[in-house]
Amino acid sequence: QVQLVESGGGLVQPGGSLRLSCALSGSIFGTYTMGWYRQAPGKQRELVAVIGSGGSTNYADSVKGRFTISRDNAKTTVYLQMNSLKPEDTAVYYCNLHIRYPGSSKDYWGQGTQVTVSS
Repeated sequence: QVQLVESGGGLVQPGGSLRLSCALSGSIFGTYTMGWYRQAPGKQRELVAVIGSGGSTNYADSVKGRFTISRDNAKTTVYLQMNSLKPEDTAVYYCNLHIRYPGSSKDYWGQGTQVTVSS
């Protein structure tokens, strides 16, 4: 069974940094991407960054140049390094695994980790 476990959230001052981790357990068959989404109070969940199985990355415009998504060599842990944090980055951050099969796909989500940027 596939599971995603996040860690690394917390309270940080504006301009500070945090690193989120997402540990993947279970077997994956198919092409997949892993990524981070976030949801602020009263807003829809939005994409922050994704990394493909081949290593390609994509970022939301709002975080480009500040956030970096990466993974370990075993491809079992994905990280989100967040620098120059702003109050508007405050949200619950969710790890996502998106698996594509011929003719279908499946999403898995972590439990979420709170990131609060405040002085």
